[in-house]
Amino acid sequence: MSEQPVPAWMAGHLAPVPDEISAVDLRVTGALPAELTGRYLRNGPNPRPGETSPHWFTGHGMLHGLRLRGGRAEWYRNRWVRTRVFTEDAPFIREDLTFDRAAVPANTHVVPHAGKILALVEIGFPYEVTPELDTVGPCDFGGRLTGAMTAHPKEDPVTGELLFFGYGFAPPYLTYHRLSSTGELVESREIEVPGPTMMHDFAITARHVVWMDLPVVFDGDLVMNGAGIPYRWDDGYGARLGVMPRSGGPVRWFEVDPCYVFHVGNAYEDEEGRIVLDGARYDADSFQGIWGDIGRTTEHDTAHAASVHWKSVMHRWTLDPATGKAVEEQLDDRNVEFPTHDDTRTGHGHRYLYTVADEAIVKYDLRTGASRALELGDGDAPGEAVFVPAADRGAEDEGWLLSIVSDRSGGGSELLVLNAADLSHQATVHLPRRVPAGFHGSWIPDGEVSP
Repeated sequence: MSEQPVPAWMAGHLAPVPDEISAVDLRVTGALPAELTGRYLRNGPNPRPGETSPHWFTGHGMLHGLRLRGGRAEWYRNRWVRTRVFTEDAPFIREDLTFDRAAVPANTHVVPHAGKILALVEIGFPYEVTPELDTVGPCDFGGRLTGAMTAHPKEDPVTGELLFFGYGFAPPYLTYHRLSSTGELVESREIEVPGPTMMHDFAITARHVVWMDLPVVFDGDLVMNGAGIPYRWDDGYGARLGVMPRSGGPVRWFEVDPCYVFHVGNAYEDEEGRIVLDGARYDADSFQGIWGDIGRTTEHDTAHAASVHWKSVMHRWTLDPATGKAVEEQLDDRNVEFPTHDDTRTGHGHRYLYTVADEAIVKYDLRTGASRALELGDGDAPGEAVFVPAADRGAEDEGWLLSIVSDRSGGGSELLVLNAADLSHQATVHLPRRVPAGFHGSWIPDGEVSP
């Protein structure tokens, strides 16, 4: 009997590591800015030895952390997030068909808020962890959160509130939530949508929330077929963006061309009152291509994925309340993902976005339309580039970009520190082990969370 081939998400630079380690006094090439005093944490899926996963998105969450201080890289460590799935193999769906929102992998993002650090996945509760990456436990905000929490909450830089949502394959399909700046869940309300879509991200502006109701939908038949994540493209669902006043009121929907967006860059209201949204856009073929590449779906989908070179490109949607129309504009033809920006500009006008390509980090100047790319070496796979602003800066892009770069052949990894203004090399922290390509992370300066 022939062996099953190793899935792409279990090999090369995506392959999991077998254990947890700690290392101190890491070697640095170049000069780490003394201002970078804090922790860079990044999350991603990492099955345990002997385990496999039916989809890249379903492995146990593993946090990788670096402690930087005074121009030194003091330590690296990696730790699994010890959820109920990890420690007890607890089922997400109980025998009575209710959901255990603590039985989730917590593998997608890690963010600070109100003095806590939260490891996130979009189907359940967040898990609180310590600055040293030890797991505290699931967080339901004093019992007020009863459903899922997105892995992409948005912190308002003015109010300090954390806005987020949860989606599900049973009603309510979409629920909006708001945390106060002190971490209290102060608002939850259902948002009406036609059906159970996979809404991975959303956006906020100073006065609005922007929803993405797009044609990737839950399919119960895929559960029976063993799909890791039972969602598929549906040509009949339609595609629309919704604008909802943060102060309350109905959602106004704008029809757009069919597409899917995993990740937005930012959104804001322009001087004419229009809503401007930037994101990495997939068309139908590209979405189905990547969905087959990173998970076992149906035989048809897998064959389709093998024949399609998937691509996502930066796109801008301008939603005009006066006309009820959406104008769509392609910003570039590069295949990029993981758009990031200066978090102090979240919900407000932004000039720069940072993205990653197969072997490059790409910066967009949205005022001039120019872009700049730092090409890395052959086989080097950059992770999401997180922007850290410089103190007392005079320009929006005065600061640094942090990205974990991994060797596609399964070799080593390093933390790359770039000058965000021109993408020039600032420093490289040589990591003591390979770090699997993962998802999202955060820079957490000293003083932002409790020690």
